[in-house]
Amino acid sequence: MLVRNRSSQKPRLVASTAACTVALALLAAPTSLASKTFSLNENGNLHLTSKQGFTLNEQGPASGTVSGTLYVHLKIVSSTHVTAEIGIYPHGGSITCSGSAAYKREGATANFAGALSIDRGTGSYAKAHGSGLSFSGTIKRSNDAIAVHVSGTASD
Repeated sequence: MLVRNRSSQKPRLVASTAACTVALALLAAPTSLASKTFSLNENGNLHLTSKQGFTLNEQGPASGTVSGTLYVHLKIVSSTHVTAEIGIYPHGGSITCSGSAAYKREGATANFAGALSIDRGTGSYAKAHGSGLSFSGTIKRSNDAIAVHVSGTASD
């Protein structure tokens, strides 16, 4: 059974991206002792907070089943591949995810699509798990803003 964290302390950001939104969606539904599986369909329109080499650090609101701040660290590994660390911070905890995706530059944008898994959760989301989630998005090359979408199923 999930228990909401009533602490006034805010979780600190360690690492993040966009699929964590998925885990939050699962946990927003009623829970019991048995694991529940949930469908996810989450979106985030993020803005660049910093850039270190080939890593874009992004932040913005998550929309869909859950609400909270979404953080993404998107690393361009090669001309055809990116990796991502995603964190979402709703009230009562956090969810951290990681993934890998194909990457393609197309004029003023670059697109990515791949798989994501939930690595860990804290607080009310401590039991969140899932793998084989999909995430995709578009990078606006003029300002490196990312629009990201996460979908699939996860469990609490």
